[in-house]
Amino acid sequence: MNTRKPVLFDVDDAPAADPASAPPLPDDAPAAPTGRAMATGAALIARPRSRFAALVWAALAGFVALALSVAAWDFATRLMERTPVLGTLALAFMAVVALGLVALALREIAGFRRLRRIDSLRTRAVAVTDLKDARALAEDIAALYADRADLTWARTRLAETSADAFDPDGVLTLTETVLLDPIDRAARAEVEATARQVALITAVVPMAALDVAVALLANLRMIRRIAALYGGRSGTLGSLRLLRAVMTHLLATGLVSAGDDLIGSVAGGGMLSKLSRRFGEGVMNGALSARVGVAAMEVCRPLPFAATPRPRVTTLIQRALTGLFDRSAPSSTGARHD
Repeated sequence: MNTRKPVLFDVDDAPAADPASAPPLPDDAPAAPTGRAMATGAALIARPRSRFAALVWAALAGFVALALSVAAWDFATRLMERTPVLGTLALAFMAVVALGLVALALREIAGFRRLRRIDSLRTRAVAVTDLKDARALAEDIAALYADRADLTWARTRLAETSADAFDPDGVLTLTETVLLDPIDRAARAEVEATARQVALITAVVPMAALDVAVALLANLRMIRRIAALYGGRSGTLGSLRLLRAVMTHLLATGLVSAGDDLIGSVAGGGMLSKLSRRFGEGVMNGALSARVGVAAMEVCRPLPFAATPRPRVTTLIQRALTGLFDRSAPSSTGARHD
């Protein structure tokens, strides 16, 4: 009969455990939000373009368009030989498509012309030196909004008051405060709405790639609306050009980083430390969207900010977050001055 006995180990020679040598406990505190979606989108859009790659893509697009056109024409002619009625219908459809493409191209060209017109007005404003040039510039800016019924009173008021100004700075100041002020208020409201939307959507969407897509689409729509407010209605290509210009400016000036100026104190301070990391990322993406909106206002505005203060990003973020948390806030919050 086997009898099992306990096995004893001599541990007298083992080194004593030192509490000081134990590894530190892991820090469960979430890392600070960085606005990954907006930063990634800005890097993708503003990356340097290769001329050779652009040439290759243009050649590929031309080849595909030519191949589709020839195939469609061959199909229509063969159908005409077999069934004249259906062939005629196919040719009519092709004509409608061709007219639509021509109209789309003309729309894009008109959009680029409007953008260049605003750029020229802003360049003239920087170079104004005498009263005659200032009044001519004010008249051209008023003519830019000749078809805007909501600015009829502002145009009339500007024409009445600018006649009493006797220095170029006074004329430009009146143009800013009388004519552009209503547009500035509408543009700030658009920026606040987009920042609030980006903050909310990226806070609840769990997919990183979808975050980037949502942020880019929301910012592209915001830029298009701001351009339309300032008279620079653009097509798809013009909007992409504006988006690239804005993102390139933000990257070049280092404004895409989330840790500078006062954004950290507004969106990344004590409030976010009490909330989830996911929500913190959403708020930071909204903050960066507000920066994109302010840059878009500077790009699309026919006059640089001088008499009217440049919108403060922190103020826009605070109002956007107020609208996000306080449902009883009035809808005209964005119409107040900074």
